[in-house]
Amino acid sequence: MDDTRLGAALVLCSAAGFGTLGVLGIVAGDAGLSIPTILSWRFGVATVLVWTVFGLQGEIQPLRGRALAVAVGLGSVGYAAVSGLYFIGLEFMTAGMAGIALYTYPAFVLVLAAAFLGEPIGRRRLAALVVTLGGVALITGADPAAADPRGIAVVLLAAILYAGYITTSRTALEGVTPSTLTAHVMPAAAGTFLVVGAATDTLGVPSGAVAWGSVLSIAVFATAFPIFTFFAGLSRIGAGPASILSTVEPAATVVLGAVFLDEPVGSAVVAGGSLVIIGVVLVARQ
Repeated sequence: MDDTRLGAALVLCSAAGFGTLGVLGIVAGDAGLSIPTILSWRFGVATVLVWTVFGLQGEIQPLRGRALAVAVGLGSVGYAAVSGLYFIGLEFMTAGMAGIALYTYPAFVLVLAAAFLGEPIGRRRLAALVVTLGGVALITGADPAAADPRGIAVVLLAAILYAGYITTSRTALEGVTPSTLTAHVMPAAAGTFLVVGAATDTLGVPSGAVAWGSVLSIAVFATAFPIFTFFAGLSRIGAGPASILSTVEPAATVVLGAVFLDEPVGSAVVAGGSLVIIGVVLVARQ
């Protein structure tokens, strides 16, 4: 297998891995685990794996001073908020719909980049924004079984915050590699959920095979593994193709939710989800 095909396969594996997050999150919640418990274990275990693998590969440069403060802020506030809101959204709607709603973030990146970085929004980018948000509106209006408006609002807020996270990291940490940023964001996010869990008395230790299996699978298969495979694929095929192939992620979540959680997949979900993916592809082709 040549490098290009291997890179594409790695990115597709990454998208499928990230696509399991919503499904595993629902399983973990049904096993009685609180959101702070799930996410503190997720980021705690992933931190160990990320620092071990990237450290052995020499891909982490420890940050200091302002760069460290920004990275910790992005993790403890930005990425932690995105993750927390996403898991709250899972309490109101299916994993598939949550995955589709979160994947609107590239459209919001366009808006933030235009507002704060002076990047122009051309006709194609405007069309991408309209198509993406139109897909979410279609599902929300036509398939209430899959999408509670409260869940849509929460996950769309997560998408906006994720867009802000991406925009801020681009401008404030321009010289920091993605692997280094990831290695600093993970423990900062873990710290946030440890504090929140302790303060609200909702922090616990998983008990039983399902609880342990779901939380460790979230840390390994829905977090660390997709990070490793995405960066490995990105180095082989470049950012544009990687972004386009990554649009498989929400589709993977919809399929996994239908197979393992018996989630409904109506025509509105298929049509709306397709519009979201088309919009993201239009963004990625810029």
